[in-house]
Order: sequence, then structure tokens, then C-alpha cells
Amino acid sequence: MKNSIAERYLLYSLKGKSTRKKLVVRISAPYLVDESIVNFKFDLGTAGCTIEFDGLPESLEEEVYGADSVQALALAADIDPYLRGLGKKYDFYWPSGESYFADADQPA
Repeated sequence: MKNSIAERYLLYSLKGKSTRKKLVVRISAPYLVDESIVNFKFDLGTAGCTIEFDGLPESLEEEVYGADSVQALALAADIDPYLRGLGKKYDFYWPSGESYFADADQPA
């Protein structure tokens, strides 16, 4: 990802498996939205950020949009809802080995 401004390093494993692999979640710098990249109506100043999940078996990038660059960045930085959704297939851990979510069986 170009213009990555924030990263979180985690480990993950497939549900029911013990092998853990590296995962890097990257957030891009905010960018101004224009007609060539979205198919919805927006106001001047609308911005987006890309969230990339690097290391998973499937390629996964999400685009997040906000009214301005501050809101786009704030929304992109909240990666837990994405990880919770992926939690149906994967378990996530801090590099120390501790579960990323408080209750490993049911992500918060």
C-alpha cells in the first residue's frame, strides 16, 4: 500500500488450528474523493482511507469514507469491527501471544 500512515501488527490462525501467522493491518493517508473513484454523490471535501489486511490467505482491502479527512481517518482507524467480522474464520492475537479480543471464544 502506498502512503501507509499507520500499522498494527498481529498474529492470526484459522479457527481450530494452532499455527499462527503474521498479519499487518495498514491504513492509508486520507485522500480527497472524486467522481472517478466512487459511484455516490458527495460534497466537496469528502475523503477516504484504505484499510489493508496484509497476510491473510485472501486479499482484503476496504475503503472507508468520511465527510472530511479527519472523519475518514477516524473511521478507518477503528479496525475492530472488521476483525470481529473476520473472527468467524480466524482467531487474532497480539504479537505477545495474548488473544486480541478479551474473550477468545466470542470477540467483543
